[in-house]
Amino acid sequence: MACMAVLLGLTGEQFRAGAAWSPGQQGGAVSRRVVPLGRAVGIKLFSDGVLVVGLSAIETDQGSKSPGKDCGLKLGDVITHVDGDQVDTIQQMQDQVERHKGQPLTIQAMRGEKQVQLTAAPVANRQGTYQLGVWLRDSMAGIGTMTFWDPDTGVFAALGHGINDVDTASLMPLESGGIMAATVSGVERGRAGAPGELHGDFDLTADLGSLYANTSQGVFGRTAQRLSGGTGAVEVARCDQVHTGPATILSNIRGEQVEEFQVEITHVSRSGDGTRNLMLEVTDPKLLSATGGIVQGMSGSPILQDGRLAGAVTHVLIDDPTRGYGIFAENMCRAAG
Repeated sequence: MACMAVLLGLTGEQFRAGAAWSPGQQGGAVSRRVVPLGRAVGIKLFSDGVLVVGLSAIETDQGSKSPGKDCGLKLGDVITHVDGDQVDTIQQMQDQVERHKGQPLTIQAMRGEKQVQLTAAPVANRQGTYQLGVWLRDSMAGIGTMTFWDPDTGVFAALGHGINDVDTASLMPLESGGIMAATVSGVERGRAGAPGELHGDFDLTADLGSLYANTSQGVFGRTAQRLSGGTGAVEVARCDQVHTGPATILSNIRGEQVEEFQVEITHVSRSGDGTRNLMLEVTDPKLLSATGGIVQGMSGSPILQDGRLAGAVTHVLIDDPTRGYGIFAENMCRAAG
């Protein structure tokens, strides 16, 4: 089985707990005609709760202690409340640990769809700082590609897959987030065994729009701005209209310029609503020369076929960067709400 990589270059700050803008209006059906974009954007996401990404021991005067692990916390748990108080940031978690000193605290967390309640008592390390021995993440940021914008509703879609935590592979629970204008400053070419990557700059303070959903079919949001890409409005292809054969993708691989490149859809799977509905191969000499094929940061690049929006690029094959997977545009529209 070929290995594959998702194509969003994201980073997340990681901290040791206790010494470890509002989302847009949701929902609304997407129109059958949308504007394919293909522009690179900065994407920032703040989690709903804090995600447990690591558990570690604390060296105390009484030896090694692991209160976070011992109380039953697991990687991928999302801590939502401490002693009944909502927790959305690492700083809030640190404040709770410091306030309790060594007294037990009650932790409420989501483990998948199940809510769990645990009790842990922070311990003081050899410097006198109270800790739980839990590493947490509350935000991520990086560069990805916008797939389409609906001029009737202001809804936009990007990536074609969800934003997952890099340590636990868990889908990041969304509290709020946004997209920002980005400029691609360089490309690390892909090669067999080593997916390439787009490099770029973006301004975390200048939002183009706000996110309302992070799903396995992409991230979705709303904007009051008019967005433009490599083409005008087109019809969204039904799943049964997508077929093997020539197609194009819209991608932003230099500066702020969106370009159209030739690809071949080599396989179509109409079962399920996942992110691997089709396989494609890059055939355009310009893209092969510039990037080696599909690279990280191109996730969400629109796929056009027969004058319609057929889908979006989602993954690259690690052993062959000229080939990758895509999702049907219709599935993204359905996930948009």
